[in-house]
Amino acid sequence: MLDYAKGIWVARYFWVHLMMSDLRARWRRSFFGIFWSMLQPLGLTILISIVFSRIFKSSIAEYAPYILSGVIIWEYIVFNVTGGALAFVQADAYIKQTRHPLAIYTLRNVLSGMIILALAGVSLIGWVLVVMPQNFGWCWLAVLSVFPLIGMIAWPWSTIMAYFSARFRDLPHALGLILQAIWFVSPVYFEPSVFRNGNLHVLLDYNPIYHLLQIVRAPLLHGEWPTPANYLWCVGAAFILGVVAIVVGRSAEKRVIFYL
Repeated sequence: MLDYAKGIWVARYFWVHLMMSDLRARWRRSFFGIFWSMLQPLGLTILISIVFSRIFKSSIAEYAPYILSGVIIWEYIVFNVTGGALAFVQADAYIKQTRHPLAIYTLRNVLSGMIILALAGVSLIGWVLVVMPQNFGWCWLAVLSVFPLIGMIAWPWSTIMAYFSARFRDLPHALGLILQAIWFVSPVYFEPSVFRNGNLHVLLDYNPIYHLLQIVRAPLLHGEWPTPANYLWCVGAAFILGVVAIVVGRSAEKRVIFYL
């Protein structure tokens, strides 16, 4: 395991180059460029908030940050899981010619998505500062902890998907349905009260995505520190996914080349 980690570090210039290439390709010849990372979630948030604020009879100015926080976190997860499913397939030319650890091909997605997440987070913080300035305080520092936590969850998750997708090419197509099911049982757009009023508190208390969202929403939207349970669930999910990724990688990494 230590040798594998060293291999990832030795190849750092290679996967950093891949990450930067992905970002340049994303914004190449675009008029707004990196600002699309802020404009796209903002536009989607406004459209959703107009409908949901009427349904839940909430102020659109205060409900929109809730939606926006869910949008940027969820899009990061979807980006990495679906991108991870195709990571080895899309990098087959590199894999066939080099002997770098395969985990670097999902790491590139995790890191490039992290930059997009940070840019989208600027729009969220700006909105909250305008609408809810009373929430500003030291607890906002807790929001920074979401970056390492979501990265530790997304990297092994996407790596697991990459190994299985290299062998079973139907998985990327099925992921749309799987992620849609996860979306429905997570408070991405729906408020926690909707679940608790429907006696579905299990979908919150035992859902790592809810606790990940709370690390962002508790400080920004409520002016409170995240609870220890929020961190424990996120760290626990990262640990379990990490163990599974290591087990799957050890048994399948040498065979991936034959599946591509």
